[in-house]
Amino acid sequence: MYNIIKINIEQVIKMVLHYIDEGIGLRPFKESDAEEFYTLTINSKENLKKWLGWLDNIHSAEDTLKHIQFRILEIEKNDGTPLNFAITYKRKIIGTIGFNSIDKTNKIGTIGYWLSEDYQGKGIMTKAFKRIVDYGFKELSLQHIEVRVAKENYKSRALPERFSFKTEGVIKEAEWLYDHSVDHVLYSIS
Repeated sequence: MYNIIKINIEQVIKMVLHYIDEGIGLRPFKESDAEEFYTLTINSKENLKKWLGWLDNIHSAEDTLKHIQFRILEIEKNDGTPLNFAITYKRKIIGTIGFNSIDKTNKIGTIGYWLSEDYQGKGIMTKAFKRIVDYGFKELSLQHIEVRVAKENYKSRALPERFSFKTEGVIKEAEWLYDHSVDHVLYSIS
């Protein structure tokens, strides 16, 4: 028979809460974050729609709650290992970063991230990105990490470039954004 371990998200948060800097942290999402994260997403929607294609699927805090519940199930499936984190500043959620996908067989992870415009340009995402790359290699035992960024999203592209990720190439028409497709630049580090 299988031993099934029920993982308490609050225990996971205490185990993997990452303090990055004065007031800045990473932690797994919990169900009670739904309203706050929904509000942040909606307030960031105009800016995020330039680069992310899923925003029209978010209509309510309930949609955000379902997404958080899905992420919590991922933690349970991964033996308590979270893959996506809330970026917090003074305990307020200001963005998200994590592994949108992990190929366990080949030990490859693909990072995704976004940050509220109000907190951009302060070095917060740089610190969060460094921590998530370290987490991928050290905690998740990945051998290769990728980032895929819309070709025209220069702010977002600056992160992998700052951390010496290699430009692997351009993926043509990689993502549909509402009424047009965008190319992605593929970055990687091993």
